[in-house]
Amino acid sequence: MYKYHCLNPIAPVGLEKFDEDFTGTEKVQDADAILVRSALMCDMEFDSKLKVIARAGAGVNNIPLERCAEEGIVVFNTPGANANGVKELVIAGMLLAARDIIGGINWVQEHEEDGDIARITEKKKKLFSGTELDGKKLGVIGLGAIGVLVANTATHLGMEVYGYDPYVSVDSAWKLSRSIQHAKTVDELYKECDYITIHVPATNDTKGMIDKDSISLMKKGVVILNFARDILVNGEDMVDALVSGAVKHYVTDFPTPEIAGVKGAIVIPHLGASTEESEDNCAKMAVKEIMDYLKNGNIVHSVNYPDCDMGEKGENPRITILHRNIPNMLGQFTALLAKANMNISLLTNKSRKEYAYTMIDTEGEVTEEVEKAISQIDGVLKVRVLL
Repeated sequence: MYKYHCLNPIAPVGLEKFDEDFTGTEKVQDADAILVRSALMCDMEFDSKLKVIARAGAGVNNIPLERCAEEGIVVFNTPGANANGVKELVIAGMLLAARDIIGGINWVQEHEEDGDIARITEKKKKLFSGTELDGKKLGVIGLGAIGVLVANTATHLGMEVYGYDPYVSVDSAWKLSRSIQHAKTVDELYKECDYITIHVPATNDTKGMIDKDSISLMKKGVVILNFARDILVNGEDMVDALVSGAVKHYVTDFPTPEIAGVKGAIVIPHLGASTEESEDNCAKMAVKEIMDYLKNGNIVHSVNYPDCDMGEKGENPRITILHRNIPNMLGQFTALLAKANMNISLLTNKSRKEYAYTMIDTEGEVTEEVEKAISQIDGVLKVRVLL
């Protein structure tokens, strides 16, 4: 029996997907798996029993990925599960920036008790006039699950769309509309576009990527949208750009003290994935990932180990080994099994930067002595035998 613990409320429709081999626990130290949304885990101590963490969402900066990898804990996220919800809010953000909808609504509320409001409206509505999206140029930085949806939808709004992603996957490339123009450099996109939306993960390379230098390359009065991570934008530089008029609007899903209340900033309280559908989809995907890993050893959508899928486990035992990506690991594994007179029916190995994962289907019993011997090989981080 596997035990799971939820650090945040997880949609029941997802938890219901756990089968009879899984049960919830209130004690995190007893858990084989943890499900999390936004709870901060960076200072948590993990029990040796913990095998997997599933983030019901895309961002994982609340999880200590490197430490988890070192402790043999596989971390998953749920890419694409909330993509449609975020896409719709990005489109709404562009409309809020193009048309002063918020200003108009606020004006009506301020005059709600005016008996002559209908007549006054006709005189005042020009104060809230705006522009249309049709014919404008949109730059999409990052063409993952969300970026592709935003780019494709924008083409149907009549926008001329430029996409930039040097690491675009084959799957995403197939989904992109043929009308989307490929920007060879991000600078090209900066110079061409009226609207720029960011959909990249937060890494050392992307932190602060929108700063005074990048803004200086953009059109005066550009609209910038950030529904990915707050740290992708240098807050101080953005405030200066809004005050000077270099940026007309900054639409963001991440309220911060320095940007909230600044004229031209449209700040939304992190609603990107806050739809019933998104939360349900994320929960379902997270549960599926946990079950497949714990029962079959398969890794799909990990953020700290390589994806590795050997299908459903059959009748024979399956050995799964999380280890460092260093020479002669496979040789040591196979030599040890040969010494124990064990035959290998199927073996798969994948690597990702400093870490690797090996799955071995064997014929015959895997003894505790064999499991212990594998775990004692230098560079091995965690061994599991699935019976």
